[in-house]
Amino acid sequence: MSQARSTRARSHRTEMTDRSAETTDAEGTTGTATAEETATAVDECPECGGRTRVDAAERVCVDCGLVVEADRIDHGPEWRSFDDDDTNPKRTGAPLTRSRHDRGLSTEIGRSTRVKGRKRRRLARMRTQHNRAQISTKRDRNKVYAYTEIRRLTGVLELPDSVRDTACALFDSAQEESLLRGRSLEGFSAACVYVACRTADVARTVGEVCAEAKATEDEHQAAFDAMNRELGLPIGPTGPAEYLPRFASDLGCAADVERRAGELAERAVEEGIANGRNPVGVAAACLYTAARQLDADCTQREAADVADVTPVTVRRTYVDLTEE
Repeated sequence: MSQARSTRARSHRTEMTDRSAETTDAEGTTGTATAEETATAVDECPECGGRTRVDAAERVCVDCGLVVEADRIDHGPEWRSFDDDDTNPKRTGAPLTRSRHDRGLSTEIGRSTRVKGRKRRRLARMRTQHNRAQISTKRDRNKVYAYTEIRRLTGVLELPDSVRDTACALFDSAQEESLLRGRSLEGFSAACVYVACRTADVARTVGEVCAEAKATEDEHQAAFDAMNRELGLPIGPTGPAEYLPRFASDLGCAADVERRAGELAERAVEEGIANGRNPVGVAAACLYTAARQLDADCTQREAADVADVTPVTVRRTYVDLTEE
């Protein structure tokens, strides 16, 4: 019986691969190709058969100039977290954050313009039920509302993410101590942002925070007093030197004026001139005094407007700083 012949067609590339994979020596024995021959076949140009070389992120043929490989595939993680170097995260999404009540682990049902009609209404109902399931208790609802207000405040005041996370952690501590009962959530949000700025040495006044917050200064003060009394906040009195860099930048003062204003602020604290006075007004007066001593262009009205105080406040501190 004759042997059946295969009817499957073999391409030219398949035949070339088979011929390169098998080598026949002079004695008629058949063996596989060595690793060097396989690497040489990979490094050859598929267009002209020339030699290729690696140039930065590209593999280029030195004979015809064909770009064989343009981009290299990065098999590492999509983001780098220095806190999780030991766990070696791969493609696990965004890192955890303190600015959300669930640390950013929840999922969301997105929106699409391609979905129409009944399916779109069904996805809307699913989205509503999904959002309700994420907030199961009143405690979580208060936390979501406060975190949203804290994120809004830090965004409007242009504060860093570290201040935002500190404010959210401080609100958690206040909620665990049951300080929210009978007080405003907006007031606690504003107070947490203000305390986070104080602990991070970021110059923000109570008036600036309350001007952008939904709470009044009385609600802010009540929440601040409760946290300071029950939690023992690690903050001290604010000095005028903390506001000098920001005020000097707003006024466009030179470096020597800012340096002289810093010396005047230290003198005001040592001699007791700043005692019982608004540190914002003292900082503005120090900048105005330094500008007058160094013949810089700065008026009392400009210094008072930057600090949001009256020119009389600046003038009184200026008189105390200049008298012998």
